[in-house]
Amino acid sequence: MKYSIITFGCRVNQADSLEVEEQLRAAGGQPSSPESADVVVVNTCSVTATADQGARQTIRRVARHNPAAQIVVTGCYATREPIDLSNLPGVVSVVPNEKKGQVASAALWLGRRERSRQAEGEVTTVERFGTGDGSCGATIEPGVAGRTAFTLRVQTGCDEPCAYCIIPMTRGPGRSRPVNDLLDEVERVVRAGFKEIALTGVHLGSYGRDLTGSGALDLTGLLRQLDSRSDDVRFRISSLEPMDCSRAIVDLVSKSDRFAEHFHLPLQHASQAVLQSMRRPYTLDRYCQLVDDIRARMPNAAIGSDIIVGFPGETDRDVELLLRYLADSPLTYLHVFPYSDRPGTRAATMSTKVPGEAIRARAEDVRRIGAVLALRFKQSQVGTIHRGLTIDDGSVAVTGNHLKVRIAPGTKRNEWVDLRVTSSGDPITGECVRH
Repeated sequence: MKYSIITFGCRVNQADSLEVEEQLRAAGGQPSSPESADVVVVNTCSVTATADQGARQTIRRVARHNPAAQIVVTGCYATREPIDLSNLPGVVSVVPNEKKGQVASAALWLGRRERSRQAEGEVTTVERFGTGDGSCGATIEPGVAGRTAFTLRVQTGCDEPCAYCIIPMTRGPGRSRPVNDLLDEVERVVRAGFKEIALTGVHLGSYGRDLTGSGALDLTGLLRQLDSRSDDVRFRISSLEPMDCSRAIVDLVSKSDRFAEHFHLPLQHASQAVLQSMRRPYTLDRYCQLVDDIRARMPNAAIGSDIIVGFPGETDRDVELLLRYLADSPLTYLHVFPYSDRPGTRAATMSTKVPGEAIRARAEDVRRIGAVLALRFKQSQVGTIHRGLTIDDGSVAVTGNHLKVRIAPGTKRNEWVDLRVTSSGDPITGECVRH
């Protein structure tokens, strides 16, 4: 069976897709392009209306270019609007998040069924898919599906009541993987040759809150366990909510070579009134203290953030406060999200909606500041020395502080290099100082 996996959205989705990929390869599946695959898995996001639209367009495009493809749709959009997706061309199975562990068996069953149908000339409807539990004994190596770093999901679900967010409804409550399972998974991944592992979760900072027993750990405890490893692997901490990024975590990252100097801390807004309306459980002052402390202790650290513009009730004054803070902040890059209603959220019921034209204009203003912040950070890194992991054909290395640096050819993919940043252009360039 030839398969293709198309992934939208967050690193949790990327980790989920990687798990499906391992299971399909273990069962003899062959990776292919969507245009020639027997089965196409579309792992959807639903964080914005744009994400929904992108998934629909992709499904239609696959069906148009590969009418024989059996399309399996999963992810948050599939969980939220299964009927809408099931009516799209080519879709034969919609698998909600709570049954995501069955996606691989569904794809395999459909692939076998399609081969049988083609051989016998049958035309029937899909009635069921397998009952796989999502377990996987296969090993996936660096470079498969273009991945050099491994994305490890340590938890899923969220219990926070943010007014704009549909994810607690599509992912459910917070659920953490047991510590020993994670440590075993890390061991397996390192044996497979991975040298960087990104730790991710829907609400990563809540890790361990639902675990019980003497061996249960919170996120800080898990990080300390990983820090004690003796092998040559680097861990990158994915998005952390500001209230979960404790002084202990900052201390650990600042003092250990085990962790990438990279923090992604969603601010969402710099107006306290908007933060309160969003139901975000921190203040701007707390956020400022956090990122200023990181910058003071790690001058070269990457500090990224998510920003929502156009939240209901957002005024020109709120936007002024946001732009003023961002322009003078130590942030190094921004992900900008124009607000869109998510049915079922509190924000969707708010009456003071911002016009679409204003939302788009505000988003562009924030993006311009984000570009300035990114350029300023890249320029500040010229002359600095970093450890980087080579990706692609080996001519690009990713540093701990999230820079992609072009280096001279001659190094293989998935190798550590020490490099000096020599220019802040596009692309950023560097020279190896030691292999």
